[in-house]
Amino acid sequence: MSARRAGLSRRGFLGLLGGTALAATGCGEVAGELLAGSAPMPAPFTVPLPIPRVARPVSPGLYEVTQRVARVEILPGLRTEVWGYDGTFPGPTFELRRGEPATIRVRNELPVPTSTHLHGGVTPPDSDGYPTDLVVPAGGHSGHGGHAAHMTHPGEVHHEGAKDYRYPVGQRAATLWYHDHRMDYTAPAVWQGLAGFALVRDEEEDALPLPGGERELPLMICDRSFAADGSFRYPRTHEGHDSDYMEGVEGDVILVNGAPWPVHEVTATRHRLRLLNASNARRLRLRLAPGGGFTQIGSDSGLLAAPVRHDTLPMAPGERQDVVVDFSAYPVGSTVTLVNTLADGPAGNVMRFVVARRAKDDSAVPKTLSRPPERPVPVTTRSFDFRRTGQSWTVNGRVYRPGDLLARPRLGTAEVWRLTSDFHHPVHLHLAHFLVLARNGRPPAATDAGWKDTVDVRPYEVVDVLARFEGYRGRYMLHCHNLEHEDMAMMADFEVV
Repeated sequence: MSARRAGLSRRGFLGLLGGTALAATGCGEVAGELLAGSAPMPAPFTVPLPIPRVARPVSPGLYEVTQRVARVEILPGLRTEVWGYDGTFPGPTFELRRGEPATIRVRNELPVPTSTHLHGGVTPPDSDGYPTDLVVPAGGHSGHGGHAAHMTHPGEVHHEGAKDYRYPVGQRAATLWYHDHRMDYTAPAVWQGLAGFALVRDEEEDALPLPGGERELPLMICDRSFAADGSFRYPRTHEGHDSDYMEGVEGDVILVNGAPWPVHEVTATRHRLRLLNASNARRLRLRLAPGGGFTQIGSDSGLLAAPVRHDTLPMAPGERQDVVVDFSAYPVGSTVTLVNTLADGPAGNVMRFVVARRAKDDSAVPKTLSRPPERPVPVTTRSFDFRRTGQSWTVNGRVYRPGDLLARPRLGTAEVWRLTSDFHHPVHLHLAHFLVLARNGRPPAATDAGWKDTVDVRPYEVVDVLARFEGYRGRYMLHCHNLEHEDMAMMADFEVV
């Protein structure tokens, strides 16, 4: 329920952020402000589910991808301008293997600079997608977005035309994703289409009898709004942010892999669903209708030690859930709808599966999935407070400034980071993976299991995470993954020393 739908004025809603009245109003599930579109909505469950193509290397270990403008059909009968990796939305899926370094050469043919972040990746700092490390269009020219070849932030680094992002891929198998991370403009760039999957595989995962091939589905869930001509609607001027959407932007059309409320035929067998909430602000609580459950096998940063059964799956922006659904539990010819119980009306539907036929199923979900990294002993505790201060979203009361460090953890150590908030803030740590230790001093939710890189910190909540700093020294970030909050300076730097 949005503030506007609850009958609150904009000023009144934002005023609630200063005190515990927020929870008392019943707005505890608010994550963003709804932006209604004017294009005719397609009938749900009529568009086939697209599967993003898998990128192929141009030479061993080297991939090339071009960010460019394209016009594609998202709503039937209309064309939408997207900014896409290789002109597609989502971009191509990069299938990487642990221990096999990869370089992804990103060329920029868009009218604006970009910075690509491998979300969940353990990467050197110069390939992490720092928000002022920019690939500018060839010639240094740019159109809307208010950016040309000159620097707009202190310490900006410009790469003309292209940049090689080098990924050692030393981490466990996991569902990662990549997206634009440019300073002040992440939200509109991702809304316009700059996002895609990156799947890391390894021998430990290969040895498991999990569903694969056509029964392994990467599902990027996000919301968008469309103008009558099919173009994306987004409430932003080139000069700054629309204060009516300070808490974040929610669209009224739900997309999965870039298609509105798609439908997908499945056999009556187990299927692996790699779920990603790639929304700017919308939170999800997924459920299967008319019934059934999810067997969680992995989290943001890899496989769990053992599977966990859930009836519902909460997912904040940036989070991933790796689950298995057994469609043999449903009669052939039946439909199974993935719904979001945090939304009413059309946005309450996500996609539909049609159980088309029986088939042989030699997959299984073993009782033991993996041996995750051992839980390290923390060397210290730090606190990070995410809240509105004055007219800004801040971390520890500070508006983000590149290079202004809030912590200097040591490489090879672990720390407890205590995260507090006044609103829904999905907190994402670059480089560092973590375990959720507690919520308000109590055990975490079952869906918090496993090593993660993003956690939903809810209004007036205290979340303790155990973060380990492994891989590389250098400057990294933590920030809110509500992308409008991120663009409004709710970020902070830390340096691994």
